[in-house]
Amino acid sequence: MSESDLVLTEIRDDGVAVVRFNRPEALNALNMATRKAMADAFTALHDNRDVRCIVLTGDDKAFAAGADLKEFVDEGPVEIIQRRSERYWHAVATTPQPVIAAVRGYAMGGGLEVAMACDLIVVGETAQLGQPEIRVGIMPGAGGTQRLTRAVGKFMSMKLNLTGKPISGTEAHALGLASDCVPDDEVLDFALKQAASIARMPALAAQAIKEAVVHGESASLETALLLERKAFQVLFSTEDKKEGMTAFIEKRKPTFQGR
Repeated sequence: MSESDLVLTEIRDDGVAVVRFNRPEALNALNMATRKAMADAFTALHDNRDVRCIVLTGDDKAFAAGADLKEFVDEGPVEIIQRRSERYWHAVATTPQPVIAAVRGYAMGGGLEVAMACDLIVVGETAQLGQPEIRVGIMPGAGGTQRLTRAVGKFMSMKLNLTGKPISGTEAHALGLASDCVPDDEVLDFALKQAASIARMPALAAQAIKEAVVHGESASLETALLLERKAFQVLFSTEDKKEGMTAFIEKRKPTFQGR
């Protein structure tokens, strides 16, 4: 399979792009070619003003089952450093549009780390999520100790990382690791409807909210509030602010242009 086939992108007419892992024979395991294809797909969408929300998904058996260990078993630290694979996750996390991970089946190791780099996670009830790296002698290296701790707290993060045992989608939602949990066969439809709803919102406001939440999370409260306040003030210069408030006063649906 060529690199261009490992990750498929569909741009819909409702402002939503669907990025899909396409390595079903390996449960969408994230070999280096798949990671690069994923990053390329997201980079290509960064400046596309017609795309206002992105759904990242796999198939019904796996979102992404983790790293492809065949590419790691003989590698040493220098080779791992030189791969600079963190840049591939960075492309997902820094996409200006909101990103929804639609998780069915396995989201293990790097697969869960990619999902946590997104802004919303919709899981199927029987999906399996976990950080099993300790079971093969290593640890998470792309957010599994950091984003997971921020999502579920120290003690559950320790449990998931130290035992390597997965949890179900239902459990993930109860812990705050997922924004929504639905029956397995409804995951993608639910995510697409949610994405379409977000895509109808003013794009500049959605992007400003994403920036404030993502960057404010790791800042002091005072700094985060300043970031929020400045973004709030800037939005008063947009045409969508005028349209949204006018439409509310006139009791009609607004038409947002992303300006």
